[in-house]
Amino acid sequence: MPLKRECLLLFMSWLGSLRAQDENRVVFSLGKFQNVSVPVNETVHAVVSRIPPDVAFITLQFHTQQRNVTLSYTQAPVYGQSITAPDAGLLSTLSPNQSTISWYLQTPDGNSVAGIGVILPYTSADPVPGACNQEFPLDIDPNIYLQYNLFETTISFAPANIGYARGGTPPACDVAMDASTRWRLVYDVYQFFLPEGDQSEQSLISGVERMANVENIQENSRKVMSMSSHDQTQLLFNSLPGQGVIFSVVVRDPVFNTSASYTPVHTYACSFNSTLDGCSALGRVSTKVFFTVIGVAGLFVCFLGHRFFKCELFWMGFGFIAFFFFVLITSTTVLQYDIRLALTAVMGVVGGVVLVMSWWRFGSVMACVLVVGLILGFLVSSIIFFTPLGDLPVFHNDVAFWVVFTCIMVVVPLFFIRWPREGNITTCGVVGAYVVVLTVNAYTYTSLSYITLDVLKRFLNHNFSRAFISVPLQDIDFIMITMWVVLGISGIVVQLYRERSHPFFPPSPYVMWKQERERRKTNVLDPSYHKPSLPARILSRVRQLTRRSEPAGESTPLLL
Repeated sequence: MPLKRECLLLFMSWLGSLRAQDENRVVFSLGKFQNVSVPVNETVHAVVSRIPPDVAFITLQFHTQQRNVTLSYTQAPVYGQSITAPDAGLLSTLSPNQSTISWYLQTPDGNSVAGIGVILPYTSADPVPGACNQEFPLDIDPNIYLQYNLFETTISFAPANIGYARGGTPPACDVAMDASTRWRLVYDVYQFFLPEGDQSEQSLISGVERMANVENIQENSRKVMSMSSHDQTQLLFNSLPGQGVIFSVVVRDPVFNTSASYTPVHTYACSFNSTLDGCSALGRVSTKVFFTVIGVAGLFVCFLGHRFFKCELFWMGFGFIAFFFFVLITSTTVLQYDIRLALTAVMGVVGGVVLVMSWWRFGSVMACVLVVGLILGFLVSSIIFFTPLGDLPVFHNDVAFWVVFTCIMVVVPLFFIRWPREGNITTCGVVGAYVVVLTVNAYTYTSLSYITLDVLKRFLNHNFSRAFISVPLQDIDFIMITMWVVLGISGIVVQLYRERSHPFFPPSPYVMWKQERERRKTNVLDPSYHKPSLPARILSRVRQLTRRSEPAGESTPLLL
């Protein structure tokens, strides 16, 4: 009999939830995710009941992939009582006898919204996220605010306060710094990367579920840093257009060993609504053409660069000057991307021709090889700072970063003085294989492009030095690393084998011609010294052919 009664109650509860859903009323359970649809020009009433007495405050989170949703304490949203964002959260403190609470969801832009929500309970010993807010509209603001551009992504949040019991008076936020105030709190910042190239809504929902509460955040994501209450609650990260990233903050109270989480926020560092620079238009045709051409040339240089020395010099000069002028054009003009890329290609061709002509005219192999060595040094230095070493606080200082970066870049070519041929072949293999990786990145996302792109961003944006530059290494990145290593080593081995019996470097054509001319002028014993000039030899040859073509019996009259 009790079993039948329990089943009847569950059935009635299910019918009640259906009727409530029809009335745009959604009932949440504490800690459980709920799919919610917000119709156009309608308000969804979110309700949670049967709140345990030991819960002092609760937070509501609601997440959508790209559209904004408005969460409000009141049915008619007003400033200071509502928030509008794709990742929105509200925090409500409870009165002593309160067991039910409700919020309201609306669409601000006239479109229906579907998303996922969750309600998290906290006790009086847990810190209160955003309770010491003095910057954002909400009185207690548990949200993380995110902004991004091409270079960096900025997150900021309001400071938290220590917890207090139901109906109690919140501790003052501006009390002198001692162990009994909110100044004892610690903030842990976490970062979670979605699968590369996956911009689906299902992937985001799965990621949000892993980043909603404290336990899941600590288990599934990477802690970027810990901050004290004296630090500024604003951080910069490297923008990764097209790569989904979820940020979350956990505030800890070391005295009570408790914690609470802010509302996580996500970004793809691109817009789903823009037709020009949207997430679906990241792979530009101009970029694909540009990198396909230099990628094919890079593969050629990787295996045959030293044998075809002039082609290698042109390719290296192209890359050296193209990088420099792209930085110059981007930092001094507001031209469109395709125009900048075309000008970069033109200047790169000029740079390649200049480097080849300088070797052809002056014959200084060592000077040209040192330029090639600087390119290898630039790549080696970029690889070093692509590792976690680049996120050390000392390298957030521009002076320290550029001094160390330049020293590494200059030291690498010094090995070329002792082993010029081996150094040149090594550069062909390593740099040529990396350009092939960049070509693949033009068609599908790989994190390895940020080895050099991070340095480019630092050239172009002075604030980028404060950004955390960590990027995810996922399956495709390990495949690309393997391809890079295999191509590089294969190219080096093949060229060393092919060139083992050849001269170290081919001679300069102009220098050879000049030496030959000087030798002929000064050495009268040389048979070539007594040869007629080239015009005389041509005229003599023409006369011989004319005589052979004359008919038999005819003769040229003699001049008297």
